[in-house]
Amino acid sequence: MRILHTADWHLGKTLEGRSRLKEQEDFLEELARIVKDEKIDAVIMAGDAFDTVNPPALAEQLFYESLSALSDKGNRPVVVIAGNHDNPDRLSAASPLTTDHGIHLIGYPRTAPVDIEVASSGEILSVAALAYPSESRLNEVLSETFDEKLLRDQYDEKIKQTFQRMCSKARKDAVQIAASHIYVAGGSQTDSERPIEVGGAYTVAAESLPENAAYVALGHLHRPQTIKRARTLARYSGSPLAYSFSEAGYAKSVTIVEAAPGQTASWEEVHLTSGKPLVKWKAEKGMSQVYSWLEEERDKNAWIDLEIHLTDQLSIEEIHRLRKARQGIIHIRPVFEEAASAEEKSRSRNVPIEERFKAFYERQTGGAVPDEETVKLFLELASGSEQEEGDET
Repeated sequence: MRILHTADWHLGKTLEGRSRLKEQEDFLEELARIVKDEKIDAVIMAGDAFDTVNPPALAEQLFYESLSALSDKGNRPVVVIAGNHDNPDRLSAASPLTTDHGIHLIGYPRTAPVDIEVASSGEILSVAALAYPSESRLNEVLSETFDEKLLRDQYDEKIKQTFQRMCSKARKDAVQIAASHIYVAGGSQTDSERPIEVGGAYTVAAESLPENAAYVALGHLHRPQTIKRARTLARYSGSPLAYSFSEAGYAKSVTIVEAAPGQTASWEEVHLTSGKPLVKWKAEKGMSQVYSWLEEERDKNAWIDLEIHLTDQLSIEEIHRLRKARQGIIHIRPVFEEAASAEEKSRSRNVPIEERFKAFYERQTGGAVPDEETVKLFLELASGSEQEEGDET
């Protein structure tokens, strides 16, 4: 069975007031082509279909039109779970109509898997669908105290048990897939994700993901990534579009999973071409460099975060001229050399050594986040080095 995993569409989301609906429409058209060309048997959308609990009407219309195209008149099952941005009641409101067309809209965490007959492969797909499991949506108080570690442990254990309960009810002859919209410890975040945990409380350990599922389809993190410590194949498909400049340079994709009952799953990444890239311009030579880039039509079809190194203030007329020359310019940030130098020195002094190590580690590994043991080891080494220097003096 060939399953396409996607997530975090965020339909209706804007970029500093600029509509992204046309880009989202282009993505969904591309997704429909991928599903057809790759002979996909089923689609799983792992949460955050919309960007707000009250999305614009055009975003909802695009959502339902796209689901209809993906399902191919009910011949291809589509499973959609609610994310932390979605209104679970609103998402599942149309399920009495859509289920008959092979579209399963799941707003709240379930206690049993969704078993679906997949005609194209002649197999059963069993999905342990854990829609965004906030404490309120789990409908229980995890801890009566506000102790962060206790709350985190209770939440992690609850998620683990919920997955186990659902997976234990799955048919043995089915392709078993789990899906959820959660933050798994160790995942690399970006600025465009709305936090779903307070101080790390709503965090799930990789080891708590269900090991008897052939694949765990995850949503919430916008960067495509595989969870290394999970006992089974678990992956974030990432968002289809870059939604903040912290995602500049990220390749966007969807994940295709090949799975069969009782067998190890395999996956491949299919990169997307739709949507405008988000790029950062750093004009260290001032306005002349910016106008040179504009004349050569650099990044013509992109959203731009512009940093200009200056000696004098930008006038209102110059700002209007820049925005008129390129409508894709989102931010214009003047940087004055003396201030930049002082700010950099101050920032370096004020940032804790632990945070500086994490930033260094992420740069060196291409975005990975060091685990607690690695950070602890570094701090021990750093402390030992400082002690030796003190002894020498």
